[in-house]
Formats: sequence, C-alpha cells, structure tokens
Amino acid sequence: MGYSARYHATSLIAVFLSLAIGILIGAEFGGDALTGTRKDLERSLVGNLEDARSQADQLGGELGNANEFSERVYPVLTRDRLEGKRIAIVGLGGLPSEVTASVEEALAPTGAQLVGVGVVREPVDVNGLAADLSKTRFFDLETNSDQLTALGKGLGRQLVIGGTLPEVVRGHLFSRTSGSFGALDGVIVVRDQPQDMGPVQRAKAAQFESALMSGVTGTRTPAVGIETTGAEPSSIAFFQGSDLSSVDDIEASAGQLAMVFAMLGAEGSFGVKSSADRLLPELLAPEG
Repeated sequence: MGYSARYHATSLIAVFLSLAIGILIGAEFGGDALTGTRKDLERSLVGNLEDARSQADQLGGELGNANEFSERVYPVLTRDRLEGKRIAIVGLGGLPSEVTASVEEALAPTGAQLVGVGVVREPVDVNGLAADLSKTRFFDLETNSDQLTALGKGLGRQLVIGGTLPEVVRGHLFSRTSGSFGALDGVIVVRDQPQDMGPVQRAKAAQFESALMSGVTGTRTPAVGIETTGAEPSSIAFFQGSDLSSVDDIEASAGQLAMVFAMLGAEGSFGVKSSADRLLPELLAPEG
C-alpha cells in the first residue's frame, strides 16, 4: 500500500544523468587552455550531483512519510464499511496477480468476504459454450451473434444474483475459477485481454464482454472496473462505456479507498490518469 515511487526514481535518473555528463565532459575537453573551464564545469556538476542526491533523500523521506500516513489512515476510513458483503472478482481475459493482491489488501479491514474469483476465457470458446447449451435456447450460438449477446447478459445477471446457467457452462466460460458466485453485494472487474487474438476473436470477445457487463450492471449491484497505473492498454474507456465506476490506480492507497467506496455506491471514474474525474469519491461518513 502507498504512493508510487516515481518521484524518487526521477531524482535517481537525474543523479546518473549528471554523473554521465560529467564523465563525458571530462573525456572530451583537453589541453591547458581549457583546464580552468573544465574544472569549473566539473565543480558545477559535482554541486548539481550533490543537490540531486539531497533531493532524492528528501523525496525518499517524503515517500516514507506518505506511506506511513496512508497505512495508518486507510484502515480507519474503511474498517467494517463492507461488513458481511459478498464480493467477487471477474477477470476478462486475464487477472494479474498483483491486482488480486491489491484487492485483497484493500478489502482486508472492510469486513467484506471475497467469495468468488473467475477469469473469463478469451478467446471466447463459442464452440464449447454451444456444446454445453445444445439443448437450450442458445443451441444456435455458433452462427447467431444475437444469441452470444443474450447469453452474455444472462450470465452476467446470474453471476450476481444466482442461477444455474453459470454452472452449466463453467468449464468453457472460465479459464480458471474459485469460490462461488450468486447473491453478490459487489463485483470487481479486471480486463486483461490476450494480445495475440485475431480480429474475429477480438470482436467476439468485445461483444461478449459488453453483454456480460450489461447483465452485471442491470442488477443494480455496485460494480467497479479497476486497473493499475501502468496498465497498457488502459481499459478505463471500456469500463466507462459499460456504465461501471472505475479506478485506475488500484495499487495505491487512494485507488483502494476509491474502490471500497465504489462498492458502497459511489459512482465515477477515480484515479490519476487523464480519464479520471477526480482522485477520490466523496468520502461517506462512517456508520455510527
């Protein structure tokens, strides 16, 4: 938990850049006529180097203070705010381990239960889904794109409120899954599409994802899409287009706080990227 160390890294880069320039100048300049100038430049660069080191130390101290502050304040703001709530994570295509770790860290003081984790298989296994549903109204899934949309909506809805459909197709719907779905109080969505999908596979995945999210949001259950500040490509536009609240800095304390309050009903796009409305939602007053 805590803020990014980018400022500290920037200072270190400045340190090494100054050192490199000093070495180059020392190597290029020669001769008695330029000795004085070279020495003046070297003294100046040494001074700059010392200043950069001092700034790096200062930023390191500020970063440590910020981390300590967030670690102390975060539990106070979130303690038992989601007491007894059943939360699930749905990964679209993939689910990076660092994102899962950030979610678990964020939920730890809230009293919420992380009851289910599922990673939706991409490319979508249309043939496998069709085989599972050959005796249902989705029998024509392979050739009828409308049925794929209808299936996605139905699955999204039943993942939240419960139903038999997700269990029927579980093996072909998810690439990996644990726990259980249904009777959920909140859904956390992560999108990490495989980069090696072809155009047709990508189009099918996009269609199915949109339908799945439509089913989820149709239940009026709080849902939030999350990613890290370094996620490439960003999925915030997809979350916004799917009527999900979003958080783009889930690895930071502010992002984790925003996610918790989104689970409490806060709406918007939160984080540090240009796509965000603001850093944090309005902090609801603690119960009691």
